[in-house]
Amino acid sequence: MRNIGKVLLLSTSLLVGEVVTPIIPSKVQLAYAASTIKLANISYQTTDNVNLRTGPSTKYKAILQVPKSKTITATEQKGTWVKVSYQYTLKGKKVVQTGWVSASYIKKISTAPKTVKFAKTMYQTTDNVNIRSGASTKYKTLLSIPKGKTITSAEKVTDWYKVTYTYSSKGKNVTTTGWVKGTFLKEYYKYSAFAGGYYFPKKTVKLYSTPDTKKSVLYSLASGNGLYSAYQAVNSVGQVWYRVSYNGKTLYVFSGEVSKAPVTSFAAADYQAKLDTYVYASYGKVYTKLVKIPKQTIISSKQRIGDWYKVSYNGKSGYVYGGDISKYAKPAETTDKGGTDNGGVNIPPTDTIAEQAITKTTYAVTDQLNVRQAAATTAAILTSIPRGTIIIPTSKTSNGWYKVSYAGKSGYVFGTYLQQVITGDPMGTRDTYQFIDLRTQSPVKASQINNYIAGYVKNTGKPSILTNKGQVFIDAGRKYGVNPLYLAAHAIHESAYGTSSISITKNNLFGFGAYDAAPFVAAYRFASVELCIDFIAREMKSTYLNPANWKFQGAYLGFSTTSLTNARIDASSEGMNFFYATDPYWGKAISQHMEKILSYDKAYYAKADPDANIPQRPLIPAGGDKFPADIVAIATIPANKQIVLNSKKGVHDAVKTMKRGTSFTVLEKTNDFWLRVKMDNKEYWTNDVDFSNYKNYISVQNLGRVTVSELNIRTGPSTSNSSLGKLPLNDYVSLIMKADGTVTMDGTKTWYQVKTANGSKGWVSKMYITQELK
Repeated sequence: MRNIGKVLLLSTSLLVGEVVTPIIPSKVQLAYAASTIKLANISYQTTDNVNLRTGPSTKYKAILQVPKSKTITATEQKGTWVKVSYQYTLKGKKVVQTGWVSASYIKKISTAPKTVKFAKTMYQTTDNVNIRSGASTKYKTLLSIPKGKTITSAEKVTDWYKVTYTYSSKGKNVTTTGWVKGTFLKEYYKYSAFAGGYYFPKKTVKLYSTPDTKKSVLYSLASGNGLYSAYQAVNSVGQVWYRVSYNGKTLYVFSGEVSKAPVTSFAAADYQAKLDTYVYASYGKVYTKLVKIPKQTIISSKQRIGDWYKVSYNGKSGYVYGGDISKYAKPAETTDKGGTDNGGVNIPPTDTIAEQAITKTTYAVTDQLNVRQAAATTAAILTSIPRGTIIIPTSKTSNGWYKVSYAGKSGYVFGTYLQQVITGDPMGTRDTYQFIDLRTQSPVKASQINNYIAGYVKNTGKPSILTNKGQVFIDAGRKYGVNPLYLAAHAIHESAYGTSSISITKNNLFGFGAYDAAPFVAAYRFASVELCIDFIAREMKSTYLNPANWKFQGAYLGFSTTSLTNARIDASSEGMNFFYATDPYWGKAISQHMEKILSYDKAYYAKADPDANIPQRPLIPAGGDKFPADIVAIATIPANKQIVLNSKKGVHDAVKTMKRGTSFTVLEKTNDFWLRVKMDNKEYWTNDVDFSNYKNYISVQNLGRVTVSELNIRTGPSTSNSSLGKLPLNDYVSLIMKADGTVTMDGTKTWYQVKTANGSKGWVSKMYITQELK
């Protein structure tokens, strides 16, 4: 063996005078005079100021001095000298110098992975995973964490996370800390429903699509504009975010940037507009303006959310900003309601006053009203009737007073402060289903609901989609804390026992979304009866039966009161009937169905506890109505308005606008009231059309709907012509249009020419077709 003599090697610390191992680990030791060894661009750091020389010895010229702690890259080794590259900046430019430095003044930069620390974050395991004593599979397994468990971490090494896992063992909580591979973890967000509330930004806030700031901001919302939330998310770093709805989107706002606004209910009071203002669709001026309120207009309110007052004006219900109104100061002595000092009425002597009996007629009291012993303001006051009370006078005097009975007193009230109305108020006992708390459960059985529906089917011969669905109502009622007997009666009333066109075709048992202006097209379309019942139970509990929601007017059916022109009298309306239905007797009708299914038990409901839990409001179900391909519509909006068209559903990018008189094709209407249209051979989406008043937006020219179970399409306009096929109930059909824009009919105007789905033409009887959205 060749004697290679004394060997001087380099260590990782490279201290002068030590015998060390090579820079690049090798089993072959190098002699001092050994050949040059190539190195793989390894990074080193200078341990002191060191000269960079032209060769591997102090005999060579120094090029420059490399300062202490600078990084250099080694490419060759020769004995105790290392050839390196050093990059530095000179006069703003990067310069690279190559030369040799003594190994005594450099050390290898550690390649050990760095520990990265971050904010404490919660994760969930995506599979069963081992927690180990170190950041590698080489380390001991401490235990196995089951799939779906939550853990916390605040540091990691490469893709290994140091975690803390708490679990229960023998009735005690045990905490283990160790390392888990990151591929088995995902950030954990906890979502939960809560009682719900109204929130207003402390300053302009940003709304995101997820409960964090990882994605771009979708909207900014200025202070003074409220949001409602009944669902929150605690994200992986412990931040609480509220889920809200804004511009038709489900979004999230950080809880720290909003304040909860109180909901205050009070006795109905009058307010006067200090300036021209508006009723807004929600509590903020960014929301839709429903109707203008001229300056000095008097409006009534009995609920406030933050600075926004809930009002109804000209048939529109919404919110008015408190800064735009002030408490109305009534003229002096308004409670007298009669006599020359108030009503401008000269009161004749009582012996000349004629009195005539009147038929049973209901009136609403329009102000606090005194009941007097005689028909004069000088007569003694017997009692006072609150504003909004419904009364039935028995007679009327010739000087304009009405005789009434109230609170056990019989006397006279001045007629100027009475308004004749139609009301569902029972005017007697309220000890019926019409006034029970609908958040209670019912002892009703599925068989009792089923038998009631079966009786109707037997008597009428009409098939019902509610047949044997009794248990579905009971299950939904228990799930959301809503009276199942009420749910069944509500569906029976709205769907004609499950036989109506909307219920059969759209599985919509409650007429949900069915505006009076366009009931069939506007109504939601559900995938099944079961989904419809579940949706409505949840929707009713989170809105009409939720004291924090603007639709809440009492957790009972109640009644409505309207003027003779069908305008709702707010002060004389209450319960669900207030907002849900225009029919004043809606609550009474449902109560009667409940009574027929199961007799009212006063003792039971006196003890029944209401369920105060409020579920998250359900999302609008997917679905809608698709129309034949060539249905023509015309924009009927005012000349100074326009319909905004967007590139996609749910996106508000306003790529095009539509003015009055524009002709276009309507293709689809979704449950959330978006329309898919075609104009200039390109498709767009809009949600600018208000289906409760669609005639002010669009007029559809040739959309027909079948109103019988089967309708023959014939080769000509007569029953003597052969049938080309049949159209089912509620099928949409395209009526063929002429060049002048009218639909094609026969000479007798009793048959429509139609186009079938396959493009062929035929004739159908006008008697069995209704034109929609005309």
